[in-house]
Amino acid sequence: MSSREKEQSIALSAVFQAAELVSILAKTGQVDKDSLAPMLNSILTVNASSTEDIYGGQWDCQTHLALGRKVSRKALGKERSSVNPDTLRYALSLIHLENKLSKAPDMLSLIGQKIGQIEQKKAHYDSVLHENMIASISGMYQDTLSKLPFRIQVHGDSRFLQQPQVANQVRAILMSGIRAAMLWRQLGGKRWHLVFKRKALLQALDARP
Repeated sequence: MSSREKEQSIALSAVFQAAELVSILAKTGQVDKDSLAPMLNSILTVNASSTEDIYGGQWDCQTHLALGRKVSRKALGKERSSVNPDTLRYALSLIHLENKLSKAPDMLSLIGQKIGQIEQKKAHYDSVLHENMIASISGMYQDTLSKLPFRIQVHGDSRFLQQPQVANQVRAILMSGIRAAMLWRQLGGKRWHLVFKRKALLQALDARP
């Protein structure tokens, strides 16, 4: 296993964690805060020295992305049929949408500006999970990625999706998924790797730090 494959497995775990969180949230109106926090924090972590540091460092990366690693293993392995179809769709859609974003330099610049503004706001709140922080990240998604021709359609229980707080959480998680998909691409990840490099990625996902 190369260090690049290890880094790719981290980014891929984050993509699948975002996808699974959106799937769960859309159907239940609730989400695990321990899985959500590292995803939202990753959006504001722009000068990390390594891929692991974006999600809390070598050791925390194993726990913070535990949900994503579990789903990734299933999606790439023999248990693919047990993965929620919506989760698979969201994961592939995030990779596709990020690819569109990578070709829109003006939008990337705007996202960079907004991340800086949100980072300044963070000093006024005790956690990135504060509803005002989540609303700001949601607003960034609406002002940027929602403007692209391709949009991710989220399916779930309308009773929850129509609630502003849940809708903000969904968009904020999608934004974190775009962050992860950007990492995946920057590390050389390709969509076809999910088919033809499954064995190597599975080995990286199973590896201990």
